[in-house]
Amino acid sequence: MFSLFSFTMAIPFLGILFNTKEMVTEPVAFEFSAKAVQHNFNYFITQIIQSEGPSTALIYISIFMVFMVFLKTSFNYLGNFTIIPLINGIIRDIRNKLYKKIVNLPVAYYSEEKRGDVMLKATGDVQEIANTIFRPLRKAIPAPIQIIVYIGALFYMNYKLTIFALILIPVSGYVIALVGKNLRKASVKGQDSLGVLLSIIEETLYGLRIIKAFNSEKRSTQKFGKQNQHYTDIMNKVLRKRILAHPFSEFLSTTVIVIIMWYGGSLVLQNATTLTPQAFIAYLAIFSQIIQPSKTLSNYYYNVKKGLASFDRVNSILDAEETIKEKPNARSIENFEQSIVYKDLSFRYNTDWVLKDINLEINKGEMVAIVGQSGAGKSTLVNLLPRFYDATRGDILIDGNSLKDLKIKHLRDLMGLVSQESILFNDTVFNNVAFGRDEVAEEDVIQAAKVANAHVFIEELPEGYQTYIGDMGNKLSGGQRQRLSIARAVLKNPPILILDEATSSLDTESEKLVQDALSRLMHNRTSIVIAHRLSTVREADKIAVMYQGSISEIGSHDKLIKNDGIYKKLHEMQMFS
Repeated sequence: MFSLFSFTMAIPFLGILFNTKEMVTEPVAFEFSAKAVQHNFNYFITQIIQSEGPSTALIYISIFMVFMVFLKTSFNYLGNFTIIPLINGIIRDIRNKLYKKIVNLPVAYYSEEKRGDVMLKATGDVQEIANTIFRPLRKAIPAPIQIIVYIGALFYMNYKLTIFALILIPVSGYVIALVGKNLRKASVKGQDSLGVLLSIIEETLYGLRIIKAFNSEKRSTQKFGKQNQHYTDIMNKVLRKRILAHPFSEFLSTTVIVIIMWYGGSLVLQNATTLTPQAFIAYLAIFSQIIQPSKTLSNYYYNVKKGLASFDRVNSILDAEETIKEKPNARSIENFEQSIVYKDLSFRYNTDWVLKDINLEINKGEMVAIVGQSGAGKSTLVNLLPRFYDATRGDILIDGNSLKDLKIKHLRDLMGLVSQESILFNDTVFNNVAFGRDEVAEEDVIQAAKVANAHVFIEELPEGYQTYIGDMGNKLSGGQRQRLSIARAVLKNPPILILDEATSSLDTESEKLVQDALSRLMHNRTSIVIAHRLSTVREADKIAVMYQGSISEIGSHDKLIKNDGIYKKLHEMQMFS
């Protein structure tokens, strides 16, 4: 509105300048109408001209126009000031929702998806949505309001000329829409290609030692370069289409203004319109103000087309099914009292069965070892217990309760996990040991570290328990990382312990320290131990031998040796080696 006022002031300004303005000697009664306001304003100008001269009147009008522009820009700033927290808040909420979904999705989801692509969706695609859809809203939201106000004023000034002008605008808008039709599709390809690129980088960082050991630097560089060139080619197409929006819309808008100038100017020259020359100049000035919000909307259209591609990719995560669901009436379980029973259990990831007809009972306080060749299904068997996956057929019971009937948080509170690969975070030693627990006393962390044979090496670190251990704990040795994992499990103090080949990747000295820590950890607990080295499970109460997804034998070490079956062959092979 203030912008419109600043331009309508040009009419009396130009009228005085060109000496074509009629004097208004009598005011009219005040009312909320454009005609009354304009009449009284002209009366006010006339009074100034008659009393102080035209030059003074021009100064007053100029000051008034500057004041109107000041109000316009001030409200524009206040509008942006108000909407910025809203837009950034939406982006924040998308990130929070996306991270929550990533955490809640089952482990199986990430066996199908590239981690690099998931990372891109959570970072680059969200940023793309912010830059192309939400942040441009600061200009796109007022644009249609500005267009409506300006067009309303133009209709008031001369409706015939305005109707002619409005016929041209949709035509130019249709042409702009045609140009941006394929932008969204190309943007999807670009983001997918970038996801592959990030996956290659992630794999390279993870397997850098192998790449160097096998002299594959050149091959890896060529693979990356090929994918990078593919991404570059796609982005060239996307950005070429995107940058077309500004010059193309500017060309069309200039063409429209020139046509209006020709047509309107002809009417003025032929006296075929009620517009005075100064009013026609103001008309053109106001019409020119429609161009910028129109360009803003057309550019926003292009941006939205590109941003929706990222929006679709983000939605692929948000809409992914959470297959591990908790029943609405799920029961609490605070303690483990009796047994864990695998009952006629079968499982498959896609089509091939990984586990077939598993029946196994683990009583409270027992140490049960799961052994067998690689690929026999040992890790899958224990991953079903904390519901990282759900059984395809059959069930698992804890104290007679199906896992699916229990609250997931309570179920996992009963278990501690120490895996072959030590999962640590880029944080302090203290926070890694206390992970998952609130308000942990330092003495409790120290005690857990002592049980895990970790206290001595932690004390030798530069800042002790407050030392940052780097990404994935890469500032520590393998044995040190594993002992921190054990300390974390000790602090949790779970009744059920799962050890997934916890010592298989360690040297002899580290293995001895870790094995000693594990022995203390397993004391008076129900333990499920996956082991390749049969020497570490000789004292187990039960040893279940896995073969091609089934339990082929079960019993104590001595009993299985006497059976002269698969276990004895594995044992002899290891003893011989």
